[in-house]
Amino acid sequence: MSGRPLRVHPLVLGFEPIRESISVKGGDEGLFLLEPVTATAVVYLDGWVLLDSGFNADVVRDPQERGRYFNYDSYTALLPPGDPLPDRLAALGLGWDGLRGCAISHVHVDHTGGLRFLPATVPVVFQREEYAFGAGISPEMGGAFATVPPDYLREELDIAMIDGDTALAPGLTAIDTAGHTPGHQSFVVELAGRTIVLACDAADLRRNIEESIPCGSVMRPQDEEAARRSIARLHALDAQPETEVWPGHDPGWWAWGEQTVG
Repeated sequence: MSGRPLRVHPLVLGFEPIRESISVKGGDEGLFLLEPVTATAVVYLDGWVLLDSGFNADVVRDPQERGRYFNYDSYTALLPPGDPLPDRLAALGLGWDGLRGCAISHVHVDHTGGLRFLPATVPVVFQREEYAFGAGISPEMGGAFATVPPDYLREELDIAMIDGDTALAPGLTAIDTAGHTPGHQSFVVELAGRTIVLACDAADLRRNIEESIPCGSVMRPQDEEAARRSIARLHALDAQPETEVWPGHDPGWWAWGEQTVG
């Protein structure tokens, strides 16, 4: 990639009903929020980068596969007609031949499903610790860990592993926000005149960011302190001039209703 990011396209690729207590530590167990499943396309002069990829619609719509992987806490994945990722990209005029790279925040089901569309030459960036965590989950255990291992363990994927904060392209940096999962990463996009931080699942809601409250779920109890450090980091970034931190799943956050930001 050359030059700086020109614009970003916020992508809403489905919805999921989530207990407030999962999105906010100490939240209401009985209150469900209909949260958007989000991804982002970062566009450069000579191509674009995909950050997260939504659900695997083939798994969601197959009763046997859905029962295998979407079988925890009465979870329901909600999809619009068609296949949201390729449909949204086509509507934006973004072709797979222009895709230069992809980065995945973490291995949960609502982030890895679109990897099946990627050309074999496109690198897919994970934090090393996250990929190791995901690789240790068998397909039989995927539902218990909110993952679909065949999404991200496909042999034809060109996996690139990084450790901690890493520049991925000019004006695009992956940052360590572990806690929600062992190697969760968020992304910093530097546009002209503004910086966008995509919190992904380190902060589901703006309330997490504004009040520095972590999400209510971690995959391992020992990661709770890391989750607190990560939300404190995002809170501090949000206070910087011309910087805005986007929560990954907030149904009221303005950006997820936009076609283009930049």
